[in-house]
Amino acid sequence: MSDIANKKLFENDRVTVWEMTLEPGDSTGVHTHTRDYFFQVLSGSTIETLDKDGGALGEFGMETGSTHYFKIDGDELIYGDIRVPATHEARNIGSERYDEILVELK
Repeated sequence: MSDIANKKLFENDRVTVWEMTLEPGDSTGVHTHTRDYFFQVLSGSTIETLDKDGGALGEFGMETGSTHYFKIDGDELIYGDIRVPATHEARNIGSERYDEILVELK
């Protein structure tokens, strides 16, 4: 299992702030979210989400400037009416570099 993003920027008793950068073709590696979180997309691209065994769960066009909130529900993450496993992998399948700042809520 890997961290949920590339670099931890800040942590205190209430939040952990992460930076994530994925060049085209790069992947986060399989990781598990254990807390609710939100992220701000700094540079958008198309992200594919995979389950822990590499099965495709869907593609998401992440637009620059958009903000997304995910809530933990057991072993799943909920985003609107979308549910994905809390243990998953994300891969940049677009042609542009992807950057985000992610904030985990403790």
